[in-house]
Amino acid sequence: MRAPIFHVDAFTDHPFAGNPAAVCILTEERDDAWLAALAAEMNLPETAFLRRENGAWRLRWFTPTVEMPLCGHATLASAHALWEAGYADPRERLVFHTKSGELTARRSESAIELDFPAEPAEAMPAPPGLLTALGIAAPRFAGRNRLDWLIESSSAATVRGVTPDLPALARAGGGARGVIVTAVSDRPEFDFVSRFFAPAAGIDEDPVTGSAHCCLGPYWGKRLGKTALVGFQASRRGGVVKVRLEGPRVALGGNAVTVFRGELA
Repeated sequence: MRAPIFHVDAFTDHPFAGNPAAVCILTEERDDAWLAALAAEMNLPETAFLRRENGAWRLRWFTPTVEMPLCGHATLASAHALWEAGYADPRERLVFHTKSGELTARRSESAIELDFPAEPAEAMPAPPGLLTALGIAAPRFAGRNRLDWLIESSSAATVRGVTPDLPALARAGGGARGVIVTAVSDRPEFDFVSRFFAPAAGIDEDPVTGSAHCCLGPYWGKRLGKTALVGFQASRRGGVVKVRLEGPRVALGGNAVTVFRGELA
């Protein structure tokens, strides 16, 4: 059966910025090999697969090489596509069943807001080779959550200038999905800046990583004494993520734009 598919740029309000995702709305069950093959064919940072399930949506995320346990930008893209294409009323709160539990999305006047689990990092020494691969000799903080390493560098300029040895970084991650590099912002409109590298998951650098802000929000919230923050991910495409801390949960806010739509033959 034919399946609708969308190319959506997430965490941006204009096309060709933010983080691109493919969103495929399945009309029948597909096996994992088929899902992985389509994600490889799309060759975007993430491909999201949606299937209606008991009044909610089953949601899975694949990079070109692996399935991911959590993804923010492809969830944002999925909510945008469902509302824009008429699969859900824009006034409707969307519920997604995922490998990271139940996630929700709602639409406000100015943005889409996702309800995600907080993923704070625990301080621990970085594994041998990781800091060398990043080119960061003396981080202000090193730690890890269940997904990623978190490294705070000395300045926003250092974050922007990081040029990692990607093969070495993939080897040094110790089984983590990726590495978040961050610093306090040098621009007043943002609280912090970050970049995200996940070569072991088939993503050399992710343009805007919603799920990384599940870690960045609690980290910078504690450091800066805030419960509402704005982060800028300083990749080449760039993107803005609004974060609000709500105990064991975080609200991630952003916009999305459809670039094109079609259907699988």
